[in-house]
Amino acid sequence: MRELLGRPLTSYHLVLGCSALLLALGLMMVLSASSIEALQRTGDPFYWFLKQVTSVAIGLPLMWVCSRLPQRFFRLAGYPLMGLAILGLLMVIFLGQELLGAQRWIVIGPFSVQPSEPAKLALVLWGADLLAARARGGRIEWRQLLIPLMPGVALLAVLVMLGRDLGTTLVLMMVFLALLWVVGAPVRLFGGILALLALATATMIIVEPYRLDRLTGFLHPWDTAQNEGFQSVQGLMAIGSGGWFGLGLGAGRQKWNYLPHAESDFIFSIIGEELGLMGTLVVVALFGLLGYAGLRIASRTKDPFVRLAAAATTAWIAGQAVVNIGAVIGVFPVTGIPLPLVSYGGSALLPTLAALGMLLSFAKQEPGAAEALAARGPGPVARALSWLGLNGRARRRPAASRAPARQQAARPRTARRATTEERTRDDPREGPREHLRRHPREHPREQGVT
Repeated sequence: MRELLGRPLTSYHLVLGCSALLLALGLMMVLSASSIEALQRTGDPFYWFLKQVTSVAIGLPLMWVCSRLPQRFFRLAGYPLMGLAILGLLMVIFLGQELLGAQRWIVIGPFSVQPSEPAKLALVLWGADLLAARARGGRIEWRQLLIPLMPGVALLAVLVMLGRDLGTTLVLMMVFLALLWVVGAPVRLFGGILALLALATATMIIVEPYRLDRLTGFLHPWDTAQNEGFQSVQGLMAIGSGGWFGLGLGAGRQKWNYLPHAESDFIFSIIGEELGLMGTLVVVALFGLLGYAGLRIASRTKDPFVRLAAAATTAWIAGQAVVNIGAVIGVFPVTGIPLPLVSYGGSALLPTLAALGMLLSFAKQEPGAAEALAARGPGPVARALSWLGLNGRARRRPAASRAPARQQAARPRTARRATTEERTRDDPREGPREHLRRHPREHPREQGVT
């Protein structure tokens, strides 16, 4: 194990492998969890599954492109992304569509966009670059957080809360706290921020009655099983009925109009029901390995921006997974945030895949990673382009294969010199000057010399 973890491409392979497995598992479970409700509502059991496949088809090329972008691009991209996120959140307040007590979506034709999801990636890039630009000797003074990082985070949080989205606000705060932790902020600053968050959360719960009902359902789920605690109880029943190895893929019963939002917020319950305890442990292990890989990337770099961005991205994805799973198993109140890479929803999937592509780009900068990637030769994409004749660099032969060709090209000149010497030796009447006069092409350098 120590030898495997010591390899230069360990972080790269962990991020890539865990992301691919979670994405494949998510597609499979979205199809299983959404087929019944999709058939009843639209007449097509693959309706939501095909929409998720479309999001994956867009997200995978986006992830691949981000994995090949340089660090400078991510540093520059944080500022326009932050501006777009603020603009999108403002549009949600005035033009957004309200659903289930929260105003989060902008409907554009057949598509709906949730601007609070790209705001997470914008905060990661903007905050990391802002702090890295103020780094001095690898250390960042925490007093420099006051302006403009804290006002920027407060603006995002207020706009998201105006859309009545408490779950996303908590995720933004997790990203902010991760940046503070990497910077090395003192404990008293953490205490003040946590106290402020607790006060804001309590205010949000008191102001909105449905949040108070959720809190009551969390504290007494079985007493309110027909009202506020209905979703929590149905989720617990789904997990409890799965046993060790589950009822079988597609054989779950709670998705038959018993468990609300089975394909999004409570997809972990369907995993537990159909794949059992072993399936849920696999999901938890994959998120654990993904979090370990992100922290490994952050700890093995000397660049402040890479360290901050990798740690904040890891806190975002792993922290959101912990909150979602905790809500399903009854440890946390139901917040309505999805399980990354697994739950249904393109607005959440695309920024997550872009962030994972950024982690892959950072993993290539680890010590020895560039050399290990170069030793593997061209990847499958480069080979496919070379087969189509579209990649000129892939068609070039390496230096080792070009050396014999140069030696082969040099042989005819040697052969011509040997022929000249043989002629001079074989015919004693023909001296060097006579041979030069009769064969001037064999001595180009002597032409015009008297």
